[in-house]
Amino acid sequence: MNLLPRLPVWTWSLFWCGFAAAWTPTVGCADDWPQWGGPRRDLVWRETGIVETLPAGPQLPRMWSTPIGAGYAGPAVAAGRVYVMDRPERTETERVLCLDAETGKIVWTHQYEARYKVDYPAGPRMTPVVVDDLLYTIGTMGHMFCLKVADGSVVWKKQFVDEFDTKLPIWGMVATPLVLGDKLITLVGGVPNALVVCFDRKTGKELWRSLEDTEVGYCPPVLCEFGGRPQVVIWHPKAVTAIEPESGKELWSVPFPVRFGLCIPQPRQVGNRLFLTAFYNGPLMIELDAEGQTPRIVWKGKSSSEIRTDGLHSIMSTPIFNGKHIYGVCSYGQLRCLDAQTGERLWETREATGEGRWWNAFLVEHEDRVFLANEQGELIIARLTPQGYQELSRSLLVEPTRDVQGRMTIWSQPAFALQSVFARNDRELVRVNLKQAR
Repeated sequence: MNLLPRLPVWTWSLFWCGFAAAWTPTVGCADDWPQWGGPRRDLVWRETGIVETLPAGPQLPRMWSTPIGAGYAGPAVAAGRVYVMDRPERTETERVLCLDAETGKIVWTHQYEARYKVDYPAGPRMTPVVVDDLLYTIGTMGHMFCLKVADGSVVWKKQFVDEFDTKLPIWGMVATPLVLGDKLITLVGGVPNALVVCFDRKTGKELWRSLEDTEVGYCPPVLCEFGGRPQVVIWHPKAVTAIEPESGKELWSVPFPVRFGLCIPQPRQVGNRLFLTAFYNGPLMIELDAEGQTPRIVWKGKSSSEIRTDGLHSIMSTPIFNGKHIYGVCSYGQLRCLDAQTGERLWETREATGEGRWWNAFLVEHEDRVFLANEQGELIIARLTPQGYQELSRSLLVEPTRDVQGRMTIWSQPAFALQSVFARNDRELVRVNLKQAR
């Protein structure tokens, strides 16, 4: 089958509206960012009236700045509030914070004990998920909460290590759960047969469990549609596997063992193709048959080295895949463009990032541009085309605060909502207005 060209935005909008109506409750208005990746978990910002270039000056002007503790978890924005997780300094606790989106004032706090036994113990990793009047969070050590958005009170909770005998991954629990209707599907890594567990999102009752791999990894479950049927794709350290949303029944699986469990970037789907990228293992392009039942490998990387890379070896950043081309950040900071048909590299640049192990930038599409938030705390507006990288504007968004291998970094993905960007470091959460002046 020929790879489909990128469809117009309105076509995808119609598809997603119908698909989401069948499978998900409302997760926020068009101008919200209620979970990792935005309303559709596709890292596309669809608001209009956004600035063409960033305001001049050494740092972007803030609407507000609120002190918070350390953490890697990005913020979520829904119904006029901002939700973020942190770890207060010199404590063995984690917190869920709710802030007023207009003022930055903290509305409520939910705090609980969490004694860290993982590497990089700087705070929670997961972006909260807001669905209607409920908020879902998972802490580094496997504490899961369903909270009321009104006041932070606990509706139900789980502790994965105690209740499922979860073996925590090296860097703790990271993956954002997937909510489909009244189902909440999340990585647990428990036994028996509980790599993935589905809960009733309102009561916490277990509905089903699936897959025997106890190595969790870090990649969130992804809702895809192959052969006219919805499938939940789970990329875990041994394979990429699809399961039925209703039952957890395995539909298909492609072995793809990755070193150190480093399955982090979210798989990207266009048509019947699915693209993945791993730090050591490199890229993998899968294609499903017309019925969405039988996968085949179209092409894959040939290098397992983090330095001598081919294609794309991403560590954290989820790439852009538009059907014809792939744009992403490789293992040592190279922003690269690949031909999606063959995996051939068309160009690379370090203008947006810098050069060094794990250097990173998060990519969010907006109209014909891309917003890049790099680990130096800069926000960049650029155009990415098969011809190359065109930078339009750059400014400091928030100071990098975490020392990694002798450089200061930020490894938290911002949220884009309310014609603004919401970003955090280990000291503050900020809102910057990006509305175009009339």
